[in-house]
Amino acid sequence: MKKNLLILYFIFLVISSSAQPIFEGKYFSGSGDTTYIQLLDKAYRMLRPDAELENLSMLYYPKYDGFTEGLPKWDMWWIQNSFGPTYTLLPFMDKAYQTFILNSQDLWFKHIGNGVRKDLFGYVGPVGCLCDAAIPEGTVYRQGDAKHHIHDWAYGMTTAGIILQSELLLINRNRDLINKYLPLLEQSADFIDLRRDTVKNIFLMGTAANLLAPSYAGSGKLLEDGTYEPAYLAEISVNYIAALNRLIELEKFVGNFKKVDQYAQRKDKVTEGLKHFITDEGYFIRSLDKDGTKHGLYGAKKHGYFEMVPNHDAMAFRVADDEQAMKIYNKIKSIPGLRPYTLTILNYPAYDDMYEQGGLFTYGKWVNGGHWTTTEARMLMGYYRVGAYEDAKASFERILSLAPIFRLDNGLEDFGNKIQQDWLPINAVYDSWGAPGGFLRGLFEYEYKADGIMIYPHIPPKINKLEQKFPIYYGDKKIFISTIGSGEITSVRINGKLIKEFSPTALFLKPDSKDKVIYVSFGLGNANAEKKCKVNEYKTNIPADIEFWNPYTIYTKSEKDTCRIISISDFKKVNKFYNVLRKKGFQDAYEYKLSQLILENLQAIYERKKLKESDGLVKLPLNSQIAADNLYISTLNNLYFGLNRHLQKNSKTNNERKIASLWHLN
Repeated sequence: MKKNLLILYFIFLVISSSAQPIFEGKYFSGSGDTTYIQLLDKAYRMLRPDAELENLSMLYYPKYDGFTEGLPKWDMWWIQNSFGPTYTLLPFMDKAYQTFILNSQDLWFKHIGNGVRKDLFGYVGPVGCLCDAAIPEGTVYRQGDAKHHIHDWAYGMTTAGIILQSELLLINRNRDLINKYLPLLEQSADFIDLRRDTVKNIFLMGTAANLLAPSYAGSGKLLEDGTYEPAYLAEISVNYIAALNRLIELEKFVGNFKKVDQYAQRKDKVTEGLKHFITDEGYFIRSLDKDGTKHGLYGAKKHGYFEMVPNHDAMAFRVADDEQAMKIYNKIKSIPGLRPYTLTILNYPAYDDMYEQGGLFTYGKWVNGGHWTTTEARMLMGYYRVGAYEDAKASFERILSLAPIFRLDNGLEDFGNKIQQDWLPINAVYDSWGAPGGFLRGLFEYEYKADGIMIYPHIPPKINKLEQKFPIYYGDKKIFISTIGSGEITSVRINGKLIKEFSPTALFLKPDSKDKVIYVSFGLGNANAEKKCKVNEYKTNIPADIEFWNPYTIYTKSEKDTCRIISISDFKKVNKFYNVLRKKGFQDAYEYKLSQLILENLQAIYERKKLKESDGLVKLPLNSQIAADNLYISTLNNLYFGLNRHLQKNSKTNNERKIASLWHLN
């Protein structure tokens, strides 16, 4: 009898397990909370060409083979706007996207302050100063809006720029690039450190030195020269620690241990100085005046607002430990005014210490109580750290709702409830991709080091199996990750081999083998990591039918007269080139990845036509529909133009010459 009961119980367990809902998506698969897994799938769909959703490739800008900030085109590349999306998306960027980011960020370093060079306003930037934003022709060393003549240098932007470029270099792992940029990053780190009070070990900053400037005006006390008295700004300390952490890893990578020691000592001092900004409840104030007055002490009669940036950044970049991160989150959660429409706003209530009021400075708009998805990206990282998965889900869903209607605008007004440029037929602003970026990177964090990656699984408890069908990148290696079970890490397999070196919350992966592809399986809770070491990676699949190569693929007959025609013969050439590169073993080359991106866009157009024919797309106003459809065509043409121009340039390496010859032979 007892034996029969055990058999029945075993059968029950098997049936219960097999009854779990399963989702098999294009980029994610898994079981358990399939609603969440579907959202993860849609997040990655926003990165790659997609028939329904606005996607990242649409912001490609062939002028400098990079990204543009927004469409209609914002003609500069901003640090504050790109900070959140770039940081959260970098692990997932292949050689094409990495190159776009590298070329975009090179605009900042090409024009880095040197004590002589003038910016577009005529200001001479100090050595190591980065910028608010840059274009190929020049840069802006101060935040360029409002009264820029009273603004301090771009300290908040420079700090963020160090983080972004260091993160890119740690992922890319190209020694030549590191040797090129590391001296410039060191200049920027020293530029910031010159403002450190060597007694308090915090940074004295003037008007608009913050990242989302010009909402900060120091102490708010007007001086005789028309500027405002500087104050100690918390966000500089928080992000400078994050920047030094990455610089230390780069110095380790090149073997410069004297610099490692120097930066480690500097980091320890700045970390010790954080005590001046941390409240009894564990969150960070915004700033501290010379006389001890606190700005951002929530509930105080004066300057009693809550400031988001130093708090979610401390969570996202692990400047705050787990205990403090939870305290910060609990404080944010206790203030409904910080998330009136699901998304976080920058501050609650309104600032009482800005140098202007009204207009753009009105509460609920721009940098005073507005919403910017570049900051939401870091908040999403924070949500995952503390297990606030439903908050992360709700945040991403809000931005996702704008993707099928082509309204990915930023910043959002009315406390995050309204797009800013609603008079345009469509919107596409790079900030918005901070939402899918944070929603994806938060799952595992990916803390890149000189010799490996620290991976922190943050898997919602209702998901009992998860598989990423796309890789994260570590130099020339591709890493695929899957999980089974729920809870803390109890077992790990790497390429099928069981390993023992991990903690309940993290794995330090050292991809030092010759394997170009690495499969990591996490067993969570009581589950055992899976032995299989193969993920069903999504691959570009060009249909063989004649209709696919129809130049009017995207349009119905009634729409032809309102839309541009594309030259399909050029894209047939790309397809042939792509296949030749694959056969010749150039799958990791930039030219291959860019060709793949072009073909995926062509495939998205083909699939979009099918959806239109079956009424499978969200209905848009006619002018928006035409603009959205034309965006697919202009993206395709821009990418082709970029590839063709790249292959016409003088090649530097043997591989580049071989690849260029294959293009010209077609």
